[in-house]
Amino acid sequence: MMARKKKITYVSLLSDESIHGTYERALDSVSHELDQNHPMMIGGEAVSADREFTVFSPVDRSICIGRFSQGTEREVKSAIGAARSGFFSWSVTGWKERAEVIERVADRLESDRFHLAALITFEAGKNRFEALAEVSEAIDMLRYYAGMYRKNQGYRTLMEPEQPGAICESVMRPYGVWAVISPFNFPLVLAAGMAGAALLTGNTVIFKPASATPLSGLKLYQAFISAGVPASALQIFTGPGNVFGGQIVKSRDIDGVAFTGSREAGMWLQRALIGTQPWPKPMISEMGSKNPVIVTEHADIGKAVDGVVKGAFGYSGQKCSATSRVYVHERISAEFQSALVGAIKQLVIGDPRERETIIGPVISEKALTTFREAVSLSVRGGGRLLTGGSVLDGGIFSRGYYVSPAVVSGLPPNHPLVLSELFVPFLILDTFSNLGEALEKANATEFGLTAGVFSEDAGEVNEFFEKIRFGVCYANRRGGATTGAWPGSQPFGGWKASGSTGKGVGGPYYLLSFLHEQAQTRL
Repeated sequence: MMARKKKITYVSLLSDESIHGTYERALDSVSHELDQNHPMMIGGEAVSADREFTVFSPVDRSICIGRFSQGTEREVKSAIGAARSGFFSWSVTGWKERAEVIERVADRLESDRFHLAALITFEAGKNRFEALAEVSEAIDMLRYYAGMYRKNQGYRTLMEPEQPGAICESVMRPYGVWAVISPFNFPLVLAAGMAGAALLTGNTVIFKPASATPLSGLKLYQAFISAGVPASALQIFTGPGNVFGGQIVKSRDIDGVAFTGSREAGMWLQRALIGTQPWPKPMISEMGSKNPVIVTEHADIGKAVDGVVKGAFGYSGQKCSATSRVYVHERISAEFQSALVGAIKQLVIGDPRERETIIGPVISEKALTTFREAVSLSVRGGGRLLTGGSVLDGGIFSRGYYVSPAVVSGLPPNHPLVLSELFVPFLILDTFSNLGEALEKANATEFGLTAGVFSEDAGEVNEFFEKIRFGVCYANRRGGATTGAWPGSQPFGGWKASGSTGKGVGGPYYLLSFLHEQAQTRL
């Protein structure tokens, strides 16, 4: 294994001058690799469907990312068959060898991290800091999982013998063939985490990247294969989600589904899987949220403003963990609001390839429409637009999907904008008179992914952790009020409508979701 470089996180990148020249050279290199044709990979063979789809950059729609094969039911079935045929040989590969392979994948990502980050900027519109942090998180995710697998000795546990001479063991075994469906907003790390965990534990995978970011998915596939994952163990399908989903939910050769995306798509998959399969099969889902932050009268307002701005508007609000609701104590509401609006106005919106840019584009015309309609609906619903809310034009803005982050106050608690996940830079402010009221408002949602509190009172922080009904919770986190979970530090998993397993990504129990237990007794 190659020597590990110093870990990169979003926070460390902000003060690291050494990254910029290397990243900018990678931008130039990637720009010469765009506008090409890309087949699917099934059984190690390049497969092209009869039709293709073209992907353009959200940064600048004149930039063609590439043309990708638009898979059909035929290719889904072929990929399932290839994954099924490769399952036995991969599953009986020694667990230490599989762990070594996954560690080599991390090494390959690390050696290519600037190139991958530049691609993420072009394809997903992330600024350099967030793109590099994502690649680094993918590297750490894979290494963490391999280390956890080693720590647990491949999940083989000696049990108490039932009778003299008996050898009783609990052995966690792979299910079989998994479909892995990843989203556009973290095209590398979320795909690497799901596919890597499934492969590490001896399953085979059919991987479908988001249609907005398929080239990142293909690069990840290449990293897995070049590191030693057999072509029979990993397939990649590009094309419509409804075609892929429609086939995997009814195929008896699919043994599990790992999904990150919208609640609507996730719940459809869950119901369809239950309704069409001959027996219960596992589904691992992360389905977004409507994440609250509570700012009490004992908060450090500067710290709270920094945390909310970064949590709400990092990657243009397109994170399932993005701060979307803020409840501020009425005594400090005016001061907090003024400071928040002032901080937002200092954010640089623009081309994410530029060093000074903090806020880049949203991903698509559809996201632009969602933002525009949310601003209009908030005003019609009695809300007050405190800042932002515009679709930007002129120059690069006219060629991409750029908006000014919106902050709204005065909406009633049952307003659709308060209840629904939007996935755009749109933040709602409200007030409260006591912590009990704030917690009630924060918990009044069907979602339960991330939540935060700002208070210098230890009692208030303790009460928050005891009563908040969310899976990932932060107190006084200046670097992101509800965002920024890191493998091995903050297991990332939602409650209620935000997730299905109760075992967080990047945590000590996640691998178990891809395994089922077998009791083995030898006499």
